[in-house]
Amino acid sequence: MKDISNPENLAMCPFRGTRIGGAIVSTPTTDDWWPNRLQVEFLHQEQPISNPLSDEDYKAAFNSLDYDQLKKDIKEVLVSSQDWWPADYGNYGPQMIRMAWHSAGTYRIADGRGGAGQGMQRFAPINSWWDNGNIDKSQRLIWPIKKKYGAALSWADLIVLTGNCALEIMGFPTYGFAGGRRDAWEPDRSTYWGPEFWDGKKYEESQTGVNRKGHPEEMVNNNLRWKGDPKEEYHDLENPLAATHSNLIYVNPEGPGANGDPMDSARNIRESFARMAMNDEETVALIAGGHAFGKSHGMVEPDKLGAAPEAAPMEAQGFGWHNPVGNGNAENTMTNGIEGSWTSNPTNWDNDYLINLFKYDYKQTKSPIGAIQWTPVQEDAPQTPDAHIPGKSEPIMMMTSDLALKVDPAYRKVCEKFMEDFDYFTTAFAKAWYKLTHRDMGPKDRYLGTEVPAEDLIWQDPIPAVDHKLVNDQQISDLKKQILDSSLSVSALVNAAWSAASTYRHSDKRGGANGARIALEPQNNWDLNRPKELNKVLDTLKNIQSDFNQSSGDIKISLADLVVLGGCAAIEKAASDAGKTIKVPFTPGRMDASPEWTDVESFDWLKPVSDGFKNYHNNNVGYHVAQERIFLDRANLLSLSAPEWTVLTGGLRVLEQNYDYSKHGVFTQRPGQLTNDFFQVLTSMDYEWVPKSSSKLLFDLKRRDNGQVDYTATRNDLVFGSNAQLRNIAEVYAADDGNDRFIHDFVAAWDKVMMLDRYDVKDS
Repeated sequence: MKDISNPENLAMCPFRGTRIGGAIVSTPTTDDWWPNRLQVEFLHQEQPISNPLSDEDYKAAFNSLDYDQLKKDIKEVLVSSQDWWPADYGNYGPQMIRMAWHSAGTYRIADGRGGAGQGMQRFAPINSWWDNGNIDKSQRLIWPIKKKYGAALSWADLIVLTGNCALEIMGFPTYGFAGGRRDAWEPDRSTYWGPEFWDGKKYEESQTGVNRKGHPEEMVNNNLRWKGDPKEEYHDLENPLAATHSNLIYVNPEGPGANGDPMDSARNIRESFARMAMNDEETVALIAGGHAFGKSHGMVEPDKLGAAPEAAPMEAQGFGWHNPVGNGNAENTMTNGIEGSWTSNPTNWDNDYLINLFKYDYKQTKSPIGAIQWTPVQEDAPQTPDAHIPGKSEPIMMMTSDLALKVDPAYRKVCEKFMEDFDYFTTAFAKAWYKLTHRDMGPKDRYLGTEVPAEDLIWQDPIPAVDHKLVNDQQISDLKKQILDSSLSVSALVNAAWSAASTYRHSDKRGGANGARIALEPQNNWDLNRPKELNKVLDTLKNIQSDFNQSSGDIKISLADLVVLGGCAAIEKAASDAGKTIKVPFTPGRMDASPEWTDVESFDWLKPVSDGFKNYHNNNVGYHVAQERIFLDRANLLSLSAPEWTVLTGGLRVLEQNYDYSKHGVFTQRPGQLTNDFFQVLTSMDYEWVPKSSSKLLFDLKRRDNGQVDYTATRNDLVFGSNAQLRNIAEVYAADDGNDRFIHDFVAAWDKVMMLDRYDVKDS
């Protein structure tokens, strides 16, 4: 009898499928059968049921730490080499800098996703990208720290703090550190990381995920995320991506497609780092600062390595890239395939990287496994000590991406400035590192700890602290009446409030109504915000604000609060006009940001290329997916559940929120009133839904009895009737007893969106 405890002896597995030709073939999933299905379940990730620490108050726990002892413990670990994974030069600092950098460096400004905020480096796909080779070892090396501090210290905070401690033990003065990152407890299944294939198969289906040079040949020869030629003016990276190659954090160190061209590399670096919210000076500071430490590893043919962590066998216990050569580490370590160090003192903060880069000429050579790198031409160039073999040394090396800083005129100018003023370079790197590791944390209200710098930085989107008493209930009531007594319509007031609040992105905690940046460039002139109408609303609200603040003594109200209050008052009126008396919650305390502290270019990234809430879609931007999929992504960025997404859309439609005042989806004969009419029409069998053209972007709702067109719709309207999960929700609100539930749920979801950015009054 076969031992069924051994999976190799199973002829059939009820969960995985049938054995065919010696391999277990997976049973097709729902997504395999229906690849165009809208994956609404993406809205329901990160449920408390998956979090074993959901009952913990992380803010209180972190603040109770002995922070000085924590840093002391981390620094002791960093200089205590372990036999199972010996430290280069007896110091784990450089590899921990890489760990923290690669955790934070996945951030991208286009949609705010990525970054260090949830410790996603612990999960697929990021934990198994070839660019993260051996970071699994870095995380295990600091497990004793996590074990000691437990729930009071998230992995996300520990990874970044360890990077800071690593810099400090090597003589670098860091700018600061803030805790407050809360761990995810499951992989992120919704973020689009771009094409990730290996020899025609999905990356996770490959045995090792690497070839001779450590990256998929398909991506080298046919990089699917780029359009154009890197040597030509038109060379564009697919939105919203920031990494230039599959399975990378930033750029290929050998140049685009491993072509060894420093100028092509410079173009890729500029595009990639700009999409990670870094300017030229910050980019050079990060590269030059990071390469002042440590070494690169390229001593073993990648095809000898075992599978990445997600594909490794059970006995590997989460370790990937098993190296069978020697002890599998130390002088035989393999990561990106390039071998060597940039300086002769790789565990000390100095300016030798830039000095070496500019003082010497470099010739193209190959690493032991054939990766492109560069060696000094001059014989008197510095040597770098072997990281593990006493008495052995090798020439310093540079990567193609290093030489890019030398050949690009703008980067070269920054490098020269840094070489002339080492103190300036030190400060620039300190601030760039702080930005890199904190960019996705959102407002400073979320920052925890004793090392939070007092200085406000423009990339933090600063908003002034409240400096006055807040309005009371009676004053709120009076202000609502003034707003409704003006000439402003319900639709216009709702548009202003929704346009302000719905810029929020839960991914990086940016945007929202707080700060009243809806009244500033660039938001007040975005076409999807109905700018002419919006600015009329803002002018009226400014007059009401001025009159109130002049007459109310030390009680004041901000424009930001009035924008939200106007929307709340309009919804109350819309419900009243439909025969329902309701009260929409309002929490004062927002403040108004200044133009001087608003980075126009950075905020322009918050403008959606497609916004189903307003039936807006920019066909000129390179998103080649169905509009409803981008609509799902918008709901996800607002941290909405499927019911919240559904009820908000139905309410906004009857309140006439289409960006162009069109009637698409306005399924009601009483527009401007808060009713469940959208859902009643959507689910009615009195209509058939007929595409206007073969593109199936617009539809007519025709009466079945006489062919009359009563309504028109977009894909973003009809998806709530076509998708099984969304339709079942829509039917709840369309039912004869559904109107009161609809109004209640709409108001609750509205208040949630208005409060998404209020970290001054809510727990993060």
